Amino acid sequence: MKKTALLIMLSILIVLVTACGPARYDLNNPVQPFAYTDQEGKPFSSTDVENKVWIANFIFTYCGTVCPTMTANMAELQKKAKEAGLDVEFVSFSVDPERDTPEALKTYLSKFNADFSNWHALTGYTFEEIKTFILKSFKTPISKDPNSDQVIHDTLLYLVDQKGNLVGRYDGMTDVPYDKIIEDIKLLQQ
Repeated sequence: MKKTALLIMLSILIVLVTACGPARYDLNNPVQPFAYTDQEGKPFSSTDVENKVWIANFIFTYCGTVCPTMTANMAELQKKAKEAGLDVEFVSFSVDPERDTPEALKTYLSKFNADFSNWHALTGYTFEEIKTFILKSFKTPISKDPNSDQVIHDTLLYLVDQKGNLVGRYDGMTDVPYDKIIEDIKLLQQ
């Protein structure tokens, strides 16, 4: 029953996010400065992606619903970007930092053959800190499901330009527009 309630809540969130469309999202919104810890236990901050194009998403290792599919899709995008010869970083922010240690994140992403040379899974903050960061930077809410140990979050992939501005958002779950994302990255790197 709990899993069903979570799926219903997540579906409603996805519908609301999708229905609101681009006008609701402030594209060219600056991503707030951050300084967290990556899957290697090393510091990783917004300065590490300065002057770089990067893709962001939100995951957690105990996710019982959307995260495995979304992470597999991010891994596929990483592979396609590499094949296209693009210099792009991938950043996954854990929305369950209390449980997602660097080791847990590394183990989780390894299941998807993540290339850690340009994919960083971040933790090292409180839930309230990441909730505020995501709301300010990506204009999307996250919340803890009161009926389970799950976290409700969107399933989008976000494109951030070299100036640290959010410039694109894409379905990261069911109909990932890989070609469109690759083209948008190329346009930014011209």
